[in-house]
Amino acid sequence: MTSRSLVILVGHTGHVQMTTVLVEGESDRLAVKALAQRLGHDLQRQRVSIVPMGGATNIVHFLDRYGPKGENHRLLGLCDSRESLGIARALTKAGMGSASLIQLGFQVCEADLEDELVRCLGVDGVLSVIAEQGELASFELLQRQPSLRELPLERQLRRFFGGRSGNKIRYAPLLVSALPSGKAPPPLDRLVASFEN
Repeated sequence: MTSRSLVILVGHTGHVQMTTVLVEGESDRLAVKALAQRLGHDLQRQRVSIVPMGGATNIVHFLDRYGPKGENHRLLGLCDSRESLGIARALTKAGMGSASLIQLGFQVCEADLEDELVRCLGVDGVLSVIAEQGELASFELLQRQPSLRELPLERQLRRFFGGRSGNKIRYAPLLVSALPSGKAPPPLDRLVASFEN
């Protein structure tokens, strides 16, 4: 399945509409996919795919392709709060309306998805995942850096995930898999639930 596969939805008219799920990056795509599979979605059967945009500022290109002026797919998405105003402006400009992002099918993480996952798992849960990967010593070394020593553990963890190339991609599905049942971050949970609509 490619990153451009689609959700097929059949409405009461029998018209088949395609849905594209836009996310900022590959780690977001992997987290959404992991939660969807964990909740029993058969992504291949449902023909659900999540398209990483390579950063929120690239949304205009994806709206041109999939939005009302392009292939006219039903669009869903996930973004960080700091990107939400730009996303909202782009959706309005693309002809999708000026309703809230949630009403337009775009879920917003408070800081970013990693922050949402850390809050849902708790620091101890996240440290357990890091320990299972054999990287607790690496995290503890990072904690001793002068610029990070005084930061709260949550911020140190975010730096651990974002500071080393590939860590976000590696840990996103692992953190989702470690979530207690029914404890997914609300934006991620709402996004995956909307696959059924």
